Amino acid sequence: MNNPLGLRIVTTTLAGVMTISMVACSKPVDGTGAAAPNITVGTEIDDSVVTTRVKTALLDNIDIKGFDIQVETRKGEVMLSGFVSNQAQIDQAVTVAKGIEGVKSINNKLSVKEGLATVGNQIDDSVITTEVKAALLSEPAIKSLDITVATHKGEVQLSGFVNNQGQIDRALEITHGVKGVTLVGNQMSIKK
Repeated sequence: MNNPLGLRIVTTTLAGVMTISMVACSKPVDGTGAAAPNITVGTEIDDSVVTTRVKTALLDNIDIKGFDIQVETRKGEVMLSGFVSNQAQIDQAVTVAKGIEGVKSINNKLSVKEGLATVGNQIDDSVITTEVKAALLSEPAIKSLDITVATHKGEVQLSGFVNNQGQIDRALEITHGVKGVTLVGNQMSIKK
């Protein structure tokens, strides 16, 4: 497909369908038995659409490294997390996200990368991210699909909306135990 607009539409549509599929398969109760505050399927679908729109807008903006930014939405509150190169990219990402229909508020959890990462750092970071995700997935007390993991030079950032403080504490404990993790940043929020 040589048409960039067509490719973008296909990509956006595919991302939306995948997100809706994931929402439809999610469980309302976490491993600790504490139910998340109720939201309707319509709200979950609306949040998925908002997330897809924000991601697409960030990817379309040449001044932002959209692939470095994670986007999660809960009841119209958009959480931006991850590592970017400078404060200008953070400011631009927040501005872009605020301009998207359906965004009620922005929870900015973006961090500026400290120093340049080498190819070796990037490979190590990918391995650490994978190992943290695997460790979180194997823990039944955590609804780990609600947690996003980003790593830069051994520093792991956990973000997303979780059910309770116990899940946050356990996710931090597990992440600290993964080999190669030098620092863990908690950017997780409890669902409202």
